[in-house]
Amino acid sequence: MFRSRAARRLLTCTALTLATAGFDDYARAQDKLETAYLISFSRIRVGDITATLAFGDSDYTISAHVRAGGIMKLLVEGEGSFTTRGTVKNGHPMAANFMSRIVSNRATFDVEMVLDDGTVKELMAEPPLPTSGIVSISEADRQAVVDPLTAMMFSVSSSEGLAPEACRRTLPIFDGRERYDLKLAFKRTDHVVAEKGYAGPVVVCSVQYDPIAGHRASAPLVKYLSEGRDMEIALAPAPGMHLLAPFRVSVTGRVANLVIEANRFETTARSQTVTDPK
Repeated sequence: MFRSRAARRLLTCTALTLATAGFDDYARAQDKLETAYLISFSRIRVGDITATLAFGDSDYTISAHVRAGGIMKLLVEGEGSFTTRGTVKNGHPMAANFMSRIVSNRATFDVEMVLDDGTVKELMAEPPLPTSGIVSISEADRQAVVDPLTAMMFSVSSSEGLAPEACRRTLPIFDGRERYDLKLAFKRTDHVVAEKGYAGPVVVCSVQYDPIAGHRASAPLVKYLSEGRDMEIALAPAPGMHLLAPFRVSVTGRVANLVIEANRFETTARSQTVTDPK
């Protein structure tokens, strides 16, 4: 069961932060990145995430599923499923549809969004968005945004790769209920090893959470994430796919650390690059 809106946000952000990836200047038909992550709190396993990215020359799909349990039951107990579908325009992903469902013992929270060039055209949220007690969402908050899954599909050139430029961006995210920015900056390079799949260098970005609208200013998690918390995300290249994807996310606190790290990070090329024979 979800103890609070802040707890529900934690489950959503945990899944969505790790379910995303990045495009280069082109995509190959039906290539896939398949990942699995373990969520640990104070080095104790408290949940898991599975995510798949499939993309072609003109479209892409991202799906993710998250389950929380163990000590995490102090905050949340439930499962979340998330899906984004969109098109690839000039090498850049543009979401068309985003759906999320978070199920607990007490309630089910559904979101469906239709987007056009970064603007939310249609939105369904059940239960409906609250009308009091939150920072109100304006029409401007629904423009020039990305859904949480597409948000970190970093469109980087081949020359950038794991360079600091991969981290230098602000992600304007709207998840159907809340609008927030994730501000990234280069921190360092590192080396990681997954049990299945990737082993090699990663670029590590610091992350600053900036709530914009749809949240309760007094919510514990909002305060926790926005008050100088040390957060970072490590991005790994998906071999053969010309993209970067989250490999590890960590939040360092005074009492305990939350770490979400891949134990599977594998790519599958279903077809070769399509070229114009001219």
